[in-house]
Amino acid sequence: RTILPLVLFILTCGSMYLVGGLTYMLAGMAVLVAHEMGHFLQAVRYGVPASLPYFIPLPIPPLGTMGALISMRGSVANRKQMFDIGLTGPIAGLLVALPICWIGVRDGVPAGVSVEQARRQGDVFNDPLAVQLMIRYLRPELPPDTVFNMNPYYMAGWMAMLITGLNMVPVSQLDGGHVAYALLGRKAHWLARGVIVVALAYMLVSRTFFFSLMLLLVVFVIGIDHPPTADDSVPIGFWRKVIGVASLAIPVFCLAPMPILFRTG
Repeated sequence: RTILPLVLFILTCGSMYLVGGLTYMLAGMAVLVAHEMGHFLQAVRYGVPASLPYFIPLPIPPLGTMGALISMRGSVANRKQMFDIGLTGPIAGLLVALPICWIGVRDGVPAGVSVEQARRQGDVFNDPLAVQLMIRYLRPELPPDTVFNMNPYYMAGWMAMLITGLNMVPVSQLDGGHVAYALLGRKAHWLARGVIVVALAYMLVSRTFFFSLMLLLVVFVIGIDHPPTADDSVPIGFWRKVIGVASLAIPVFCLAPMPILFRTG
């Protein structure tokens, strides 16, 4: 049970090193490990059978990984336990990702070209709202559409925001799906369907396909609806409801509508 997770961990470290170097690999893996161990340790706390994290190597630029997952017998967890297991991972990951983004923005060197000029030279990584707010705070002298030369911390933070934002979309058995089901029960199925409809409509209107295609791929692999927990009647309490509702805003801050602006020249 430990050999495959260990092999995948080593391969993912290698693939991230190949695409971004040692600093990028260490910073990016720190976020992924924090995220997955948040899930794993919370599952252990509640006695819910769970595997060690399976990291997913992707030895091609720009990310070097597709994140990680944990195999868990979710039917053993009740509503409150599912909420805690689902949300602890993204929170733990963000606690590591935000300081990494901070360093990347603080030390970032402007490319000295506009977005359109940069796109004629290559792909441009579009900043999510959280990173844009950091730029405004740390680098107020820079114009809003500043393009940075990517440093390892900036790139690792961008990758972490993308993966966290996608995970917190309230669909199926994504982390956001766990949270939504704990908050709404079976009504979360309607929320998931609404998200899919909005994503499709956005794709058609804006002609930007990255986010919508990623979401549709998830739906194709694991479906739309979240399965029942071991006991849906267990209350989650007032503060979990408050935190859960607030957490559903994470994709707004962590996902740019079009994360990668592809080369035009």
